[in-house]
Amino acid sequence: MTRVELSRRLSAVIPNAALEVVALPEVPRIRLALLQESYPQHLLDSDTVVSIMNTPMYWAFCWASGQVLARFIMDNPQYVKGRRVLDFGAGSGVVAVAAAIAGAKAVVVCDTDPLALLACACNAELNDVVLECAPSLDGYSGEIDTILASDVLYDRANLAWLQVFLDRAPSVLVADSRIRNFGAENYRLLSASSGYTFPDLDESQEFRQVKVYLGSRS
Repeated sequence: MTRVELSRRLSAVIPNAALEVVALPEVPRIRLALLQESYPQHLLDSDTVVSIMNTPMYWAFCWASGQVLARFIMDNPQYVKGRRVLDFGAGSGVVAVAAAIAGAKAVVVCDTDPLALLACACNAELNDVVLECAPSLDGYSGEIDTILASDVLYDRANLAWLQVFLDRAPSVLVADSRIRNFGAENYRLLSASSGYTFPDLDESQEFRQVKVYLGSRS
């Protein structure tokens, strides 16, 4: 029923769109319910484009930084194994699912969009993992060892979140393809690699270059 409701809400914004369950190209161990890859995005009329902008369905895509961070966590489970982690701005929940598979002690998905939390619940079920949902970071009172964040620095004003994360948790993993060399204090570069949004939005090459940073209080 969760996926049926998500599909209904998606098609209300994007006519004739539907969700399909796919294995991620870069992380095939993870399966997500995403916008059908065959949807003819180039045929969207102006009214539909406005509707999408007014009601963004970020959870219906696996964004480049999310896929790269999920792959990084699967390849380097020591960053989450045995820890209580929170995926901030979770969207589809891809990073949270990766953390759960990699052995995190507990995983919380945090997103202000109720449909994103519904998508996270759907994708948790698809991957046979358990995710706890929270509508906001401020509203979550549980202990957090590590915060995970991908594709949340699309505006330089959002750089302020980097300190908020460290105020809330002793370690942070951030993946970003939008801001180059953000030079935040207490953050260091761990890796840089290419990735892309799925279904592919044919983004410019600069937005396919994803960097993963580790933030630490020490």
